[in-house]
Amino acid sequence: MQRIAVLQMTSGIDPAANAAAIVQASNAAAMGGATMLFTPEMSILIDRDRSRAAAQVVPEADNPVLDELRVAAARSGVWIALGSMAVLREDGRWANRSYVIDGGGAIVARYDKIHMFDVDLASGESWRESNAYAAGDGVVTVETPLGRLGLTICYDLRFPALFEALGQARCDVIAIPAAFTVPTGQAHWHILQRARAIEATAYVVCAAQVGAHEDGRQTYGHSMLIDPWGEVLLDLGGTKADLAFAELDPARIADVRAQVPCLANKQVIG
Repeated sequence: MQRIAVLQMTSGIDPAANAAAIVQASNAAAMGGATMLFTPEMSILIDRDRSRAAAQVVPEADNPVLDELRVAAARSGVWIALGSMAVLREDGRWANRSYVIDGGGAIVARYDKIHMFDVDLASGESWRESNAYAAGDGVVTVETPLGRLGLTICYDLRFPALFEALGQARCDVIAIPAAFTVPTGQAHWHILQRARAIEATAYVVCAAQVGAHEDGRQTYGHSMLIDPWGEVLLDLGGTKADLAFAELDPARIADVRAQVPCLANKQVIG
């Protein structure tokens, strides 16, 4: 069995405060016996005012918060799957980037969100992620103490081809950090998360943002762990920030894949 910690956050516009919450969670994860800590999308900064946020979005090499988290991982010995943060690319565009930091503080994987959240919801909410962010273009997996981890971010959840690729890569665990809106969360969150776990026959870890944020947005919460059969093993609800622990059983993956070998049975159509 492998023990993980899942951090549900209400990140704000102060990167230092958000980083402090993750460092505290890293220490608590170590005390609780967790191997790995998962955090939400945009853990370090949530600010829909892009003019104000721009001062905080810097190149990876110049980001003191990322350095702080690497030190925290090395101090605690706990791997950190940082859901994502905004990073300034060399071309001047922003990337919505996930990091995996090992227990020695080294960055062992990076993933830039592929699918941009460009939508107009019936609630009146309008989002244009592509106005500031450049899309990633590669599937990313990394070996961790939990097995092979596949990386995705939030809106990627709605695009099954990505999860098929992660399934074919035989990922044991897939991270889906998120800052889901409340209307879309109420309608689709649980259904889609369970579907992605089932079709990839992998554990899915969904660390999420929750509640009312300083920039005025509301997020859905319900950070979860789902097993390869689609069973929800953990759900932190939609009311508050919290840290929770859960267990992953590697034998469960092999058991489900033996019962329903959909990855092995896949046929090319067309």
